[in-house]
This record gives sequence, C-alpha cells and structure tokens, in this order.
Amino acid sequence: MSVKQALSRRGFVGGVTGALGLLTLDPRKLLSQAAGQAPRPQRASVDEYDLLAKLANNENPYGPPESVLKAMTNAFKYANRYGYPDGGIVEAIAKHHGVPAENVMLGAGSGEILDVVGTTFLMDDKKIVGADVSYDVLYQHVTALKADQIKVPLLPDFRQDIPAMIAAVKSNYRDVGFVYLCSPNNPTGRIVTKQEVAQLLDGIPSDVPVLIDEAYFHFVDDPNYATSIPYVLEGRQVIVARTFSKISALAGMRLGYAIAPRGLLQRMRPYSVGSINAIVKWGGVAALADVDAQNTVKKTTLALRARTTADLTGYGYAVVPSDANFFLVHLRRPVQPVIAEFRKKGVLVGRPFAGLPEHVRVSVGTAEEMSRFMTAFKEILPPAKSVGGG
Repeated sequence: MSVKQALSRRGFVGGVTGALGLLTLDPRKLLSQAAGQAPRPQRASVDEYDLLAKLANNENPYGPPESVLKAMTNAFKYANRYGYPDGGIVEAIAKHHGVPAENVMLGAGSGEILDVVGTTFLMDDKKIVGADVSYDVLYQHVTALKADQIKVPLLPDFRQDIPAMIAAVKSNYRDVGFVYLCSPNNPTGRIVTKQEVAQLLDGIPSDVPVLIDEAYFHFVDDPNYATSIPYVLEGRQVIVARTFSKISALAGMRLGYAIAPRGLLQRMRPYSVGSINAIVKWGGVAALADVDAQNTVKKTTLALRARTTADLTGYGYAVVPSDANFFLVHLRRPVQPVIAEFRKKGVLVGRPFAGLPEHVRVSVGTAEEMSRFMTAFKEILPPAKSVGGG
C-alpha cells in the first residue's frame, strides 16, 4: 500500500476545509514572533498556503487515511444535531488502551489537555517542574495563569535530566502542582526512557501528579521507550496526554485525550471546554482501528528523517538524534534570520525556541518537501567543515 493510496484524499480535504474553514499559520506572522513564543493561528490565502513546503508544525503531510475519511464523511449527517451518536469514541479509546472508560477524558487536541492540567493543578500558587527546553506553549499557559515555573536544564546531549527533576520536586515539594515530561520531547525529539520514567515516579512524593505528553509516541522505535499508561492502572498520579493530530493526520480537526486516574480527571473536568465536533469523533474511532495506515506513515517518516539527517550531517551540520517526526539542526548562527530565508524560498521551518538560539526544528514532510528543504538549506547555508556536538 503506497502512502498516497493509503493516506491522501485531496478532494475530501478540499470539502472539509470549505465546510469548516482553513485555519493555519500565516508564515509572515510566524517570522514576527519573539524567540520562544508560539505563533498565533491566522488565516492565510489558500493559494499561498498550498505552495509552501510546510515543515514547521510537525504535522502528518499525507492526510487522513481512507478509513478515517469515510467515517468522517458519513458523520456529516450529524452536523446539524446536538446529542448525536459519537461512534463510541471514549469507549474506543478505553478499549484501545485497556483502561476503563472513566479513565478517559477527551480534549480538542492534546493542547487542551495540557491547558486543563495547568489550570487544575497550578492553583494556590503551585509550580510546574519541567525541562528547559520543552514544549513552550505549555509554559506560556503557565505564565498566563501567573504560576511559577521550575525549569531544569537539559543535559549536554539534549536529554531530560531526571535526577535533577527529582531533586527539584523534593526541594519544592509543598509548592509543586505537577511535573511535566514531554517524551519524545518537543523540540529536541529525544525520549525519556521507560527506566527514567520509573526512576522519576519512584523518586518523587507519590501524591505529586506527573503529566506525560506522548504526542509523538507512535514514531518511536527505541526498545527502551514505552507508554506510561500502565501507571494509570496501578493508581499512580500519572496523566498521559495523547493526540490524533500527528500520526492520524487530524491536526486541523482537533481531537486529543487524557488517560488518568478517575480522581485526577474529576478535578480536571470542570476546566474542560469539551468543544469537539461530531465529525472528528467518528474519525478518531476509525483512526484507532487503522493500524496499517499508522505503520505506513511511521515507516515513510522514519526513512525520510534518516535520509535528510544523513544529508545534513554529510554537509557538516549536527543533528540532535530524534525519535519523532521532526529533528533539530544546529545552524551555528542565529536561527531567526535563517527561518526568514527559508520562508523566502517557500519553505516553512519551525519557530525559534528560547534556549536554542542557533537550532532550527524541521518537521518531516513528504519526499518532495524534504528535497525542497535540502535544496534551500544548501542555498542558504555554506557547507561546514566538521559536525561536532549538537
């Protein structure tokens, strides 16, 4: 089964965007963001958007598979209804992970789950403990809540420093609202191993919630990595966030979920908006079942990631080892002007991240998009003499 056959149905996508509106990022706005600040959703012209190589937001470039498109098309008949049949999305997620339905909470993408966790557990002057650098949109939400952050610097190899996180929690125990792990980490692409997750959970007080963001779970091949959902079944204070935005190609449709102990979800539910449409609920059920499509995307993505990072390394630029559908390149110069140069050549790459002033995050797109990226890279940047450290 080819990627195109399994995953791309352009005509349907055109219909969906006409019905639901094309929400995306205006590349000009992207360039104007301060380092570390997430871009704001903007409307771009369709003609401009379609011509760009979109390697900025870690999306699945192939679109939803046939099974998902069919399920969503059939669900359009509920577009004018409240109280519609939802395909049993919560039950499907619960069955998929082997947990009771009471341990599942839906969100409009995993981004809503992260926001809800922040709002729930950072009241009363509580603090978040997390890595620096990690998914900065969560930290921006924490800032908006006027909550404090205890950021633990990454190790020299860009992994998260678990012993230092444990120490930070212990020394601030009474003030810690929750711990945040993004694994694979965004923007570095590095995992927290299953041994390190166990080390963290066993090393901190048992009543401290730990939010584990597994948005890029499906792209990992490392045998030392595992989902943390079993800890929920053990009754540990673990919240696992998942999304259909990446492997299932539903970023524009907004569907994610949390799996957590019932007690934690009861605290979180009052802060959940629950604005999830009928169409994507049916699509989510179909996406969970279509393992073949997920395997096709994973295989294709990892092959393109390996080829592109090898090309970059051969050109003399260090790439941080990644287990996600993106990678981080050390440019050895300020990143923001380089992002602007890529934009001029019709290639969108990731935004600046505070703490990584010379690194650019690049999503893995189609083979054609990655070819455009490498061509632009060599036009913008000269060959480097040696790779060196990341």
